Amino acid sequence: MSLAQPGDAVRLRFFLPPRDLAPFVTTIYQLDITGAQGEPIEDALHPEWANIRLITAGEIEAGIGGGPLAPVPRSILVGPTSHAVRFRAQSARSWGIGLLPLGWARLVDAPACEYADRFVDLAQERDLARLGALAACHERDGQSAKSFRDRLVDVLRTLLTAPQPRDAEIVRLEHALVDREVHNVAALSEKSGIGTRSLERLSKNVFGFPPQLLLRRQRFLRSLAQFMLDPSLKWIDALDSHYHDQAHFVRDFKQFMGTSPSKYARQPHPVLGAAVHARKAIAGEAVQVLHRPPAA
Repeated sequence: MSLAQPGDAVRLRFFLPPRDLAPFVTTIYQLDITGAQGEPIEDALHPEWANIRLITAGEIEAGIGGGPLAPVPRSILVGPTSHAVRFRAQSARSWGIGLLPLGWARLVDAPACEYADRFVDLAQERDLARLGALAACHERDGQSAKSFRDRLVDVLRTLLTAPQPRDAEIVRLEHALVDREVHNVAALSEKSGIGTRSLERLSKNVFGFPPQLLLRRQRFLRSLAQFMLDPSLKWIDALDSHYHDQAHFVRDFKQFMGTSPSKYARQPHPVLGAAVHARKAIAGEAVQVLHRPPAA
């Protein structure tokens, strides 16, 4: 378990999944928010893989990209994202389960591209009926974090039992995407051993986006993670080596985060700032999409 506690307003706990769930889940995490002096906490999460989130106390408002902030249902699936997820809370507790694409394939009976850049109520979506057991997990007053984590693990273990025909291909593509030397679709196809047409279909159905967008997101998030781990860096010093120049990075930043790098650097990041350090300490990578799954 890793704990980040920057003051009293934000408290984060990250748990690694047990070994048998590691091919499907990056981390399980608990977030407590208490607005300082009556002010709500606001932040924006970078693009990532899909997450299941359970709000067990208080209320959270969220919006993806330029969409308005709206109250979040008690249990949601956030699909894979290519835009920042903005959120605000005065006082709330939530639990999250970060899914790898292989976890998506095992848990959700629908293409990931249909849920990309949106969040949905687990109680309202027919395709998510299998996740009802997670939505039914309620944190009891006084229950320890470890106890509730163990409850989520038990439910996940039950849901993730049935192998899928394309498991091996999915894992190969997961590994190819986190390879820093893979920076175009041809290299991604070669590294994963998947033909370009099949790669396009698999990427949309399980990973949520076309291969080219996935590669751009990886490159961008390698750069953002470097900066968030050391905000004293100039942006030029944090850039991934596959960026042609800083202008190229600025275009990506505006697309993925909806703002400029300079404006982003001036804003407070009470949740994300804590999360990248805590996640790096326990999982080895500061952001979810850079997480390297177990070897195929």
